[in-house]
Amino acid sequence: MTKVTVADGSFDAPLWLPGSGSGPGLVLIQEIFGLDDYLKSVAADLAALGYVVAVPELFWRLEPGWSATHDEAGVSASMAVAGRLDPARAVTDVLATLAMLRSLPETDGRAGVFGFCLGGSMAYAAAAEGDPDVAVSYYGSQVPGQISLLDKITCPIQFQFGGADPYIPAEGVRLLEAAVTGHDGAEIHIHEGAGHAFHNHVAPMFHQPEPAAAAWALTLEFLGRVFPA
Repeated sequence: MTKVTVADGSFDAPLWLPGSGSGPGLVLIQEIFGLDDYLKSVAADLAALGYVVAVPELFWRLEPGWSATHDEAGVSASMAVAGRLDPARAVTDVLATLAMLRSLPETDGRAGVFGFCLGGSMAYAAAAEGDPDVAVSYYGSQVPGQISLLDKITCPIQFQFGGADPYIPAEGVRLLEAAVTGHDGAEIHIHEGAGHAFHNHVAPMFHQPEPAAAAWALTLEFLGRVFPA
């Protein structure tokens, strides 16, 4: 466990270390469900690849220790909490975690951002407002509405979306796709027929194994190419 201090307090950022004990850093940013079994499994998977992974607790000002069930009730409760989140403060928390990772002796000063759902939007915003070495954004619902931020991003960035996501209008994703084609270092993958949160393997209402496996393989190739451990 590590602590991150910002202007109005401090919050937990659990840490996962690779078997070697050191490597480049990744800030893994939560979905609306908080630090649940799914996010812990992703952190462990990334650490197994050789990354030092930190997970900032985005809801620490609102609902400390938040972790919800992966059903309709959990979605409703989590969306209510997420609706109270101050996006600017959340980005500040992500960037503070990025700085903390870079300062650790276990990293080599390199660190990136990686997020799902809410975290996908936060990773995109953090890449625009800060200077991560890499960014990965899975189905961030706010991303298509903030295409202009792409002009501020200088690091390699990968986007993953479902082509049948009921939470993100397809037209917005296609506009983002057009913008990405003209932005050096950016790539986007749209998985036709996939809905929202298709990678979340502990949420039966969302998980779709085939696009999940395809997206993860593309992400591993991307990280290995632009941000190798």
